[in-house]
Amino acid sequence: MSKPIVAIVGRPNVGKSTLFNALAGGTISIVKDTPGVTRDRIYADCTWLDMNFTLIDTGGIEPDSKDIILSQMREQAQIAIDTADVIIFIVDVRQGLVDSDSKVADMLRRSTKPVVLAVNKVDSFQKFGNDVYEFYNLGIGEPIAVSAASRLGIGELLDEVAKHFRAEQLEEEDDDRPRIAIVGKPNVGKSSIINKLIGKNRVIVSDIAGTTRDAVDTEVVYNGTEYVFIDTAGLRRKSRVKEDLERYSIIRTVSAVERADVVVLVIDAVEGVTEQDAKIAGIAHDRGKGILVAVNKWDALEKTDKTIYEYTKKIRDTLSFMQYAEVVFISAVTGQRLSKLFELIDVVRQNQNMRVATGVLNEIMTEAVALQQPPSDKGKRLKLFYMTQVAVKPPTFVVFVNDKELMHFSYVRYLENKIRETFGFKGTALRFLIRERSGKEQ
Repeated sequence: MSKPIVAIVGRPNVGKSTLFNALAGGTISIVKDTPGVTRDRIYADCTWLDMNFTLIDTGGIEPDSKDIILSQMREQAQIAIDTADVIIFIVDVRQGLVDSDSKVADMLRRSTKPVVLAVNKVDSFQKFGNDVYEFYNLGIGEPIAVSAASRLGIGELLDEVAKHFRAEQLEEEDDDRPRIAIVGKPNVGKSSIINKLIGKNRVIVSDIAGTTRDAVDTEVVYNGTEYVFIDTAGLRRKSRVKEDLERYSIIRTVSAVERADVVVLVIDAVEGVTEQDAKIAGIAHDRGKGILVAVNKWDALEKTDKTIYEYTKKIRDTLSFMQYAEVVFISAVTGQRLSKLFELIDVVRQNQNMRVATGVLNEIMTEAVALQQPPSDKGKRLKLFYMTQVAVKPPTFVVFVNDKELMHFSYVRYLENKIRETFGFKGTALRFLIRERSGKEQ
């Protein structure tokens, strides 16, 4: 299921990040009373009335600015607009309707996407109510009065946004073909891998970073199984002008990862694994997807008998938060080990859907507790009562304890390792939910 994507756009300093934080339920975007503070697009998963969607915060749009940072922010915002299913256009009631608002409205009209107009900073309808009607002049629909800072009018705004969600986006897809997202930095060979798999140049390939502009779905049949590969626009390096800017295509990657069962992170063997690769991997890890690391251009590297071992260690060190990821060394040019890619994808899919019987889980938990005593604090010791698996994709476990404050992250990791020792779960994250229960309920 591909969740609807909602982008918040508007000129700088009208309260986009404050609205984003109000909708996302936490302080995620940097908020400061200076135009241009939100230079990157930041995303969050949100729910309204049982409808899930992905929210994008954008840098402010300055339609005519020649400033290089503002012009790049404008380009980022345009990508968000192109990617979004619904756009929240936010304006400032206190500044009134300005020329830049009209130019942004023109840009949004050209996108042909549904637009919901939010008039922000209406803390008092008595004081600012009449000023809201001025924004009808934008010709973009009925303005909705909100105050992001005071969280007023948020429900009405989300009701209007939700009207534009398509029914098929909110329903589970019948298509059960494995969906594989190919992600990574530009020019690491993502499109070349897909072209090699299907045997023809269906995706544009060039040495110029970023030539894959949109996510492209490609059907590939291997050993009688049909796979859908999603190629994404590469995430670019941070800009070196004045201040760092977030990578342009991150939302497209988020969107592709949302739709995927398994994510293949492609790394350039010559360049090596980088912090940027870790950021991309983190998107898939946070969403509990199956993950493979494919080191491409392996044929271009001079090797010794220790090269694979040393390279794997570097990957494990940089991607330390996902030690479970499978690693495969491939070449899109020669086709080296591309068949292995399919084998690993199938293994990861099986592990994503693996269920462990409750009795077996509790045997593992009892043995783990016997080998390493749970932590204690101020004379009170953690007690583990019961563990059961409640979901797959990713495998999710609920652990009932006497005091969840005592359930330290390190002990959760210890339990995870004990489960992995028995069942492997290669290529998939494991999720743990800690619930409190008194001993009397035993």
